[in-house]
Amino acid sequence: MKALKLIVAFSMALALITSVGCASTSKKEGTGEYMDDSVITTKVKAAIFNEPTLKSAEINVETFKGVVQLSGFVNSQEDINKAIAVAGRVGGVKSVKNDMRLKAK
Repeated sequence: MKALKLIVAFSMALALITSVGCASTSKKEGTGEYMDDSVITTKVKAAIFNEPTLKSAEINVETFKGVVQLSGFVNSQEDINKAIAVAGRVGGVKSVKNDMRLKAK
């Protein structure tokens, strides 16, 4: 009987440690959130690539908890506006943060 209680207590402790290890914090994503964010990043990159007026090699995409951050150097303010609009239309995107800059001429 004592061995059974010990096994149950150990199992519960292991389950608690495992679930806490996968939980997200304000600075760290949980496993499921990471997968969702990587899917969103891929979809945003594809949407930008499929937009003929944008040069996808110039725009970097990162996602954290559904917030997409765009960075890089582009040719015009129109490119910035278009990239933000394209990214915002992708499913799962909560908001878009712009860190793109205009190329010096």
